Amino acid sequence: MAGVMRTQEVHATYTARAAHVPHPYAPRTADVQATYTGRTDNVQKVYGARAYISRFDATRDRVEAYFDRTATRTWERLTSDEKVSRIRETVRAGRDRMRALILSRLPEDLSGARVLDAGCGAGQLSAELARRGAEVDAVDISPKLLAIAEARMPEALKGRVTFRAGDMCDPALGSFDHVVAMDSLIYYAAPDLGRALVAFAARTEGHVVFTVAPRTPLLSVMWSAGRLFPRADRAPLMVPQTLRGVARAVGAAGSGREVAKAGRINSGFYIADCLEMRG
Repeated sequence: MAGVMRTQEVHATYTARAAHVPHPYAPRTADVQATYTGRTDNVQKVYGARAYISRFDATRDRVEAYFDRTATRTWERLTSDEKVSRIRETVRAGRDRMRALILSRLPEDLSGARVLDAGCGAGQLSAELARRGAEVDAVDISPKLLAIAEARMPEALKGRVTFRAGDMCDPALGSFDHVVAMDSLIYYAAPDLGRALVAFAARTEGHVVFTVAPRTPLLSVMWSAGRLFPRADRAPLMVPQTLRGVARAVGAAGSGREVAKAGRINSGFYIADCLEMRG
């Protein structure tokens, strides 16, 4: 049991920020009414949508509880210059490299561009986007991490970054030139991930750049082992993905955009794939 607990701890140090994803396919009122008129086709759609919402809400609630109530101090240290363990040093280095990879997929000059940092966490990527001239909407489910991000943002950049707590896919946020989502969708099953990505793509003609946990033998074992613990006793579990599986999920959710792999970062206990939906 001790060995399994260490595996769970390593998993928790690997996993990164996750944010609130909305329910873009919640049942419409017309579909609900149809359940009372004998239109079985719409009944099936309604119950399918309800099942999706129930599953997604359960995952989202665990993520919110973990990052806003349990692990805030851990992530505050990990995203700072404070001394951390050697394991977490590899995670920190991997995240630094991943930010650089994500930025490499976007124009060097983002002056005048509006960019959504979906699941911004402590705001490191938001700051880099602002340095390139972007107007950044930094959205996260954790008000505590947003407070850290806002306090750390250099004064010269604060006018370019708007911090928002809540739903990173809220249609009220409007449209964007680009969307980035670093380690904020790694806890969701492929169908839920596909729906979230399609919601992003509908609001930008530019790139949607995001990360997933790759389906490697090590991560698959960690994911399987973590599922043995009672849900109340464990950190949210990342869900390993493949490029083909993500592309299928995006297509099933209604988008014809191509999904491509931009690269992989493998740094000790941090491993993630950077993918993109091209504009």
